[in-house]
Amino acid sequence: MLMDQCAFYDAKLAYEIDSADVYAMLEQGEPLLLIDARSAEAYGRETLPGALSRPHRLMTAESTADLPRDRLLVTFCDGIGCNASTKGALKLAELGFQVRELIGGIDWWKRDGYATVAGELAQQTMPNGPAACAC
Repeated sequence: MLMDQCAFYDAKLAYEIDSADVYAMLEQGEPLLLIDARSAEAYGRETLPGALSRPHRLMTAESTADLPRDRLLVTFCDGIGCNASTKGALKLAELGFQVRELIGGIDWWKRDGYATVAGELAQQTMPNGPAACAC
């Protein structure tokens, strides 16, 4: 049986969040934690302010044991061409965390005018050629 349209949109809003809503929640001091689900290398180049690096490929009960269970976790990745945030959100949900996925990732965060922070890897010269997979 297919879900009706209202149920679909209600469910979508329960599991996704946009950058404006994340920013507003952070400004209001609401309890949420940003989780960069990309590789540690991608996190080192650029991430969102205050985000923790938790590559989805390495998420286990042990590697996420320090994450709070009393606040919303918001996973993100590069954006529409990357699914690390979806994979991370799924793993965190399976581990019992309250989680939502940031729509559009870092790409849409920046398009909406919000700042990112650069890590030490951003200062290094990147080789020419295809970019390494961040997820």
